[in-house]
Amino acid sequence: MKLKHTQFMAGLSILAMSFSFLAVPAVSSAQMDNLNPLNQDLKQKADGLFNLNQNFQNFWKPDFQRPVLHQRVCNRDDNNNQTAACNARVVTDGTGNAKSFVLPSGYGPQQLQAAYGSSGLAANKEIIGIVDAYDDPNIQSDLNAYSTKFVIPSLPACKVSAASSAVPCFQKVDQNGGTRYPQQNSGWALEISLDVEAAHSLCENCSIILVEAASNSFTNLLTGVDRAATLGSTAISNSWGGNEFSGETAYDSHLNKPGIAITFSSGDGGYGTEYPASSQYVTAVGGTSLSMNNLNYSGETAWSGAGSGCSQYENKPAWQTDAGCKKRTVADVSAVADPNTGAAVYDSVRYQGRSGWFQVGGTSLASPIVAAIYALSGNTSGIASQLPYQHPSMLHDVTAGSNGSCGGSYLCTAKQGFDGPTGLGSPNGLGAF
Repeated sequence: MKLKHTQFMAGLSILAMSFSFLAVPAVSSAQMDNLNPLNQDLKQKADGLFNLNQNFQNFWKPDFQRPVLHQRVCNRDDNNNQTAACNARVVTDGTGNAKSFVLPSGYGPQQLQAAYGSSGLAANKEIIGIVDAYDDPNIQSDLNAYSTKFVIPSLPACKVSAASSAVPCFQKVDQNGGTRYPQQNSGWALEISLDVEAAHSLCENCSIILVEAASNSFTNLLTGVDRAATLGSTAISNSWGGNEFSGETAYDSHLNKPGIAITFSSGDGGYGTEYPASSQYVTAVGGTSLSMNNLNYSGETAWSGAGSGCSQYENKPAWQTDAGCKKRTVADVSAVADPNTGAAVYDSVRYQGRSGWFQVGGTSLASPIVAAIYALSGNTSGIASQLPYQHPSMLHDVTAGSNGSCGGSYLCTAKQGFDGPTGLGSPNGLGAF
């Protein structure tokens, strides 16, 4: 009887250890053979609780040991060179559907701020413009839910224009500056949630102006860029693009805006360029895989999906001096984009029948991160895209990884100094911006 009591208490001890979330050592086969059925049952319950705790912890950070499946969020029409697609990629459940989570999965504000040297607070009033297509009717409430979950300041809806507001706030307008919002699109709604939440995660007291273009045509989206500029944006993030085409330079007048940092995602198709990231007037943002040890930066490698290469049509800006590309080289800088190390995004608009928390990457994530860093710097006078070239030593130099085949050239292979997939590197504080 005493022996049975001892065995029973040993089983309860294992269960108690699981409840306190302490590591439970594995029990050998020989030890299991000596346990009676009651203790085996207790051991199974303890293992289950321990695994549940491990799963809970993994919600808050990506699993670097197990590659995840992911897919493009927005449909892309490669036969139409007058339309753009968003560059977000969402983690899937393995059956071709986006995977939603009850708790955040992916990096949050604390990790992203730690990775890129952001205090999270701008010294002066700054406004981040975000341009996307179609309407996300729930973005204000989703941003509030995101802020609450990660315990960062919420952005209330602007009572006046963001430029006139005495406090940081969130403003949503259509491409004409009004409130006649376009039709809803679930893919672009997830993109909007990613852009707005990522920008807010890096600069918690920056106001945000979301401009929703009537469609994903270049004409409408670039009209949205003009609108974001006239409304007072310090930096404007754009997480969309399409194949380069012979008439693209005719659109560049929308992007030539000295005094405003305009960032564009470099693309998610690997080696190769897309417009408007290829424009000489913007900061093209490439992509990385980011590794963090809690809140400590462990390093980055070039993400295999990041766009890069030589533009077919855009002239090389004077501050780009690489010899392997006679025209504009993409990218300029980079930030996390790999969906495996993506960000936690909250979206209540149902996407593929799912809503809640998603883990999202793509260079769509990298663009608002860099735009927020520009805003935090408060230094976008003149030509903002050349600033990182003046201070390359103040960036994380990404020296490993590739996004395709180009004979080992820097155009598709991360190397010391400047390269295509990661540009000059990723933010390491505000000094390069």
